[in-house]
Amino acid sequence: MSKLAVIFDLDGTLLDTLDDLADAVNYFLTTQGYPTVSRQTVRSYLGNGAADLIRRSLPERVDEETFARYVKEYTEYYAAHSAIKTKPYDGVLDVLKELKKKGIVTAVVSNKPDIAVRELCRRYFGELVDFSVGDRPDINRKPSADPVIFAMNSVGCDRAVFVGDSEVDVLTAANAGLPCISLTWGFRDRDFLEERGAIHFADDACQLEKQIFELLAEEN
Repeated sequence: MSKLAVIFDLDGTLLDTLDDLADAVNYFLTTQGYPTVSRQTVRSYLGNGAADLIRRSLPERVDEETFARYVKEYTEYYAAHSAIKTKPYDGVLDVLKELKKKGIVTAVVSNKPDIAVRELCRRYFGELVDFSVGDRPDINRKPSADPVIFAMNSVGCDRAVFVGDSEVDVLTAANAGLPCISLTWGFRDRDFLEERGAIHFADDACQLEKQIFELLAEEN
């Protein structure tokens, strides 16, 4: 029997990180003398990593040297303030515990900076997540399949299901040749995801667990 895994996105999937992200973006914008942006605006900008989030939040283009400094400053501030309002979504800890009980490997693949991903997984999930990887310079970020393949190789599995909340996750799973469960409690709504190719949906943790085991049975 193949070794099976479930690979999760983090923001909008396992953790509700929106308030801390919005606070960090607006703290950064304020310190640079820029106008702040709304929580919903930040929500719409998420999914492609910190650099894309900052670029879209800025009201003007800046030179590359300044932009690199901005991303660094934002990343450092967020890393130090990423667990103030952040919390797991209802039921996800129970899902992770059930997967662990069944001997199914769990991994997190995120476009959030790697240091923040590892710290948040350690803080909120501990041993319930077997492996995590975020945005780092030696691995292409999602929607490339590279971080998913890296995670699967790292945990030694050859079959997996991907779980996420965004169009980036739908495309990532397709690029990696994996079935994808799209969550409606995250940063995108169902209609938006359906228009971008999502097929399998979960509206709550019970539906997620059911979908996972159904798709893993098909994969196996």
